[in-house]
Amino acid sequence: MKLTTASRLLLLLIASALGATVAHPTDLSEPRERLRMDTGWRFSLGHPYDTPKDFDHATGYFSYLAKAGFGDGPAGAKFDDAAWRKVDLPHDWAIELPFSAKGSASHGYKAIGRNFPENSVGWYRKSFFVPASDLGRRIGVEFDGVYRDSVVWVNGFYLGREPSGYTGFHYDLTDYLNYGGENVISVRVDATMEEGWFYEGAGIYRHAWLTKTSPLHVATWGTYVTTENVEDRHAEVIARTMVMNDGTSAATFDVDQEILDETGKSVASGSEGGVTIAAGVSMEVSEKLAVPNPCLWSIETPVLHKLITTIRSGGAIVDRYETPFGIRTIHFDPDHGFFLNGKRVELKGTDNHQDHAGVGVALPDALQEFRIKQLKAMGSNAYRCAHNPPTPELLDACDRLGMLVIDENRLMGSSPEQLRQLGAMIRRDRNHPSVILWSLGNEEWAIEGNILGARIAASMQRFARRLDPTRLDTVAISGGWGGISITIDVAGFNYIKQGNTDKQHAEFPRQIGVGTEETSTQATRGIYFDDRAHAHLSPQLNGSSGGNAESGWKHYAARPYLAGVFFWTGFDYRGEPTPFDWPAVSTQFGILDTCGFTKDCFYYLKAWWGDAPVLHIFPHWNWPGKEGQEITVTADSNDEAVELLLNGQSLGKKEMPINGHLEWKVVYQPGVLEARGFRGGKVMETARVETTGQATRLQLAPDRATIKADGEDVSVISVKVADAQGRIVPTADNNVTFTLEGPGQIIGVGNGDPVSHEPDQFLETVRNFAWENWHGRIASPGTTKPAAPETLEPLAALSNWKAPLPKSGEIYDLSGSITLNAAPIAGVKLGLFLPSLGTKTSVWINGHELARDIDTSQRGVSLPLEPGQLIVGFNHVQILVTPILDQKNHLPELTRFGSLQFQTPAPTWQRKVFNGYAQVIVQSNQQTGAITLTAHGKDLSSATVTINSETVALPPAVP
Repeated sequence: MKLTTASRLLLLLIASALGATVAHPTDLSEPRERLRMDTGWRFSLGHPYDTPKDFDHATGYFSYLAKAGFGDGPAGAKFDDAAWRKVDLPHDWAIELPFSAKGSASHGYKAIGRNFPENSVGWYRKSFFVPASDLGRRIGVEFDGVYRDSVVWVNGFYLGREPSGYTGFHYDLTDYLNYGGENVISVRVDATMEEGWFYEGAGIYRHAWLTKTSPLHVATWGTYVTTENVEDRHAEVIARTMVMNDGTSAATFDVDQEILDETGKSVASGSEGGVTIAAGVSMEVSEKLAVPNPCLWSIETPVLHKLITTIRSGGAIVDRYETPFGIRTIHFDPDHGFFLNGKRVELKGTDNHQDHAGVGVALPDALQEFRIKQLKAMGSNAYRCAHNPPTPELLDACDRLGMLVIDENRLMGSSPEQLRQLGAMIRRDRNHPSVILWSLGNEEWAIEGNILGARIAASMQRFARRLDPTRLDTVAISGGWGGISITIDVAGFNYIKQGNTDKQHAEFPRQIGVGTEETSTQATRGIYFDDRAHAHLSPQLNGSSGGNAESGWKHYAARPYLAGVFFWTGFDYRGEPTPFDWPAVSTQFGILDTCGFTKDCFYYLKAWWGDAPVLHIFPHWNWPGKEGQEITVTADSNDEAVELLLNGQSLGKKEMPINGHLEWKVVYQPGVLEARGFRGGKVMETARVETTGQATRLQLAPDRATIKADGEDVSVISVKVADAQGRIVPTADNNVTFTLEGPGQIIGVGNGDPVSHEPDQFLETVRNFAWENWHGRIASPGTTKPAAPETLEPLAALSNWKAPLPKSGEIYDLSGSITLNAAPIAGVKLGLFLPSLGTKTSVWINGHELARDIDTSQRGVSLPLEPGQLIVGFNHVQILVTPILDQKNHLPELTRFGSLQFQTPAPTWQRKVFNGYAQVIVQSNQQTGAITLTAHGKDLSSATVTINSETVALPPAVP
């Protein structure tokens, strides 16, 4: 007998209800699916406490906490979100907001937080189809990070809450889904409260995933790969797998483990057979695999292997799980620092937050790689995640590119909640070869130097060691010595002015030390004389945290017992605009600015962190009005000696001190300033700066000329203003506008100016205004015109569960109102949105008929409006609805009957250049072809660049 899909679904439901084991569907090519869930979301701002502005959420007689499946407002399955804005993930709504002096300095004065409740809660909703053939599988949703305090529902059923904005989380959807039908997931995000003191964004700013597995499967983050006895011709890999049985009866299974090298060739395999696991439990299965002639993961050769874990049961493959990893050894020595694969490596690192100009914290994956490449170009080999677990794609980029990582926990503590978050970080990230240390906390002033800190740190260390005994733990300490610093494996020094490294080493000779934060050369890119009125800083000899890059590097380079140093910071970041307040909105600690444009400090470190020849001089040489005045000229180089010339005349040759720099006092005159670097008495390279002419042209330079047509990949395009000879004008501040043609879009612009209040994004603005003051009645059959609003009774009398339902032929007669304080401006598109109401719906606005007998039984409708149909002041809408006969609710959704929408087209993308530079981030869509960006500026020649978007296999995704 051939079963129809409906019959098969019914049998599966009956079997499941009776407790039978439902086999994994046999018509699926993959036993495990992990689908991107980034596209097709709907988004709207809500409100933390104004119930009508939060779509009347949590106002039902039974709340979602009182009865299962009673999510209401946007949490409800039937809520109509057609009027909401369409967004894709990752999404950061904070970066879209304007700046305000009333905003938090920590978050870069964005208009979000307690002073801006109307901007501090966001709702996301996504509909997705689950085929009937998925019944019997375990289906879940994963979020890599939501900032912050997220609550999630599916089909109106409450799933859970995650308070942290940095902890990834997973919910099992299996029992709540409509198999063979549509489903909806709802996420409420509350960013009112800050978790850190730096820009954190708002929203679902990392990827989301839909996962599908057999009941017998590898648990979330369920593999753990370690390497032992690594030698030139041999390595032992220990593969531990946590297997979960979510079935209804015990299962017997085999586990096959296979290791593939970087070419995909199998280099080792093993299996464990006949393992039995009870229903509803998990168990670990371990296998030791011998890898001959292993290629080791290192900074120079970041070779990645892949562990393929296959679970077989009943003669079928029920799960297949892939784990990238690297074969390498790490070791810390209290006298000699850090060793990778038996070789001492001095950690040359930077600390970084996770935001970037133009996109906030919602970074496309390719932008993670761009940032790591910028740091590696400086000679950096290490990255500290400040001060929270990073997005997984950041660690993936570090694995691929060879960047060592300190992975940092957000908040110290030994409560179950805090250990849960620490455990999530470790379990998620412990297979990354780039991760060399777990940081348990940062600058915890209340507990750093006392017994409480020692106790908490010790408990966290024991917990971390149980999850990962292969890595040590550190805490970044900023002056509170004698508490945490006594118990921690690796003492993290935050600034040598706040901790005596020699004293700590003498008193605790078996403790390892590393500079978790040290002062870089605090400065504004391209600024060489302080302009504090505009919050612009010249390179500081003694920055806010003491010293500069040179003084810090000299300290750590001279002490072999220290494993290395991490400078604060690699990139400038929004918020914490030390030493300024408003109007400054960004820090100036970075070695690169928020766009990734280099400051002069970059070249000092590049000279002493790498072997390639470096010669760099500054400042620029455009100083009208300073003729005859002395200007200090600095050379950063690793050459043996440097000679400086002005307009061909030598100003002297000087020997370069190790880890130092050279300076000359130069009387300014326009022209050419040239430096010559000597090695072995011969000129090996030159560097020059010139007095330029006026700005006359634009230049565009992409970091990548070809990107993938996957809807996610990006090219980071530098915008430069040059003179007639093509020389960058270092003082240019021209406004530049941008147009784009082809299969792509601009997603962000920036310029690195820490005081710029220009928008990062130019988006269409959608504002929805709910119709209020709803009244109604049940009208007799044949009613064709609405009654006068004043004759109707409040809606509560109709929507109360005790109220009578309409009889056959009767209809609802409803009326709502809204008050407009001003007429819509020209160019704004107006629309009236109605939710799914009934089989026949007729609509009037201000007495004028808009629609007659339209079917809204399946979905809502959008009705365009003309500006003349609305008036300043009181407006009213009237609706006649023939209800759906089998509708169980007294009124559909009970609370909301549509909205008035104002849709303002996106302005032209634009940005001022700052000291000659700006940046545009262009993203592909899923079509191939040429993406052409054109830059225009007043009195400047335009520039055009073409990015090729090429065909690529798209990753599995939820439509």
